[in-house]
Amino acid sequence: MEQYIKQFLDNNNISYILHTHPAVFSCEEADIHCKHVPGTPGKNLFLKEEKGNQFFLVILSAHKKLNMNSLAPVLNVKKLKFANENELKEILGLTPGSVSPLGLLNDKEKKTRVIIDEEIWAAETVNFHPNINTESLEFTKDNFHRLITTLSSNFKILEI
Repeated sequence: MEQYIKQFLDNNNISYILHTHPAVFSCEEADIHCKHVPGTPGKNLFLKEEKGNQFFLVILSAHKKLNMNSLAPVLNVKKLKFANENELKEILGLTPGSVSPLGLLNDKEKKTRVIIDEEIWAAETVNFHPNINTESLEFTKDNFHRLITTLSSNFKILEI
């Protein structure tokens, strides 16, 4: 885990447990290599408005499917698509396979709206990569809520 992430978590009294594992690039690979990590595994999708400049970090359970056509009107956009690799790098400072809520630390202009599935929000324990796909951080519900409210004032909890 990078030092600035550790410092952020420590400075904000956000407790976590660090787990290491082989690099994972998909939920299927995580199922194989992250069995030892307790809690509900999270999936993070960096999306954008198809014909616009609105960006969204959608956080949901790793095994849930996202229907972007259903989500778009809820977010008041016509159509959603995945942000491209350059936008991911420019806004969240991340590369594909390492998207995480902690990428919001790199969004200096606060361009990203955060959408959290209520299943993840209600989970007793969740886990996410700390912007690198060879590690996972385990958070209790209270610490995950503290993480999100500290990172963003622009988030919504929805049933996805």
